[in-house]
Amino acid sequence: MSVFSIRIPPDIKEEMDKLKGEINWSEEIRRFIKKKIKEHRKRKVLQEVVSYIQSLPETHAETAQKLVRESRDSH
Repeated sequence: MSVFSIRIPPDIKEEMDKLKGEINWSEEIRRFIKKKIKEHRKRKVLQEVVSYIQSLPETHAETAQKLVRESRDSH
């Protein structure tokens, strides 16, 4: 594993020390970082999908209506 260090204010460190036996800070921070990475990836994929959709040519309302009718009639 790699080491990643951060600086925190003394009052926060003091509060963390009080909860040391109850909370595994390393694990909590790892979990938080993994969650943020996952959220970022999802956001990026969503942006790519939206960008792709926006690049598609526009269609007329009649086209959508025609496709819905064809789908209904085929069943």
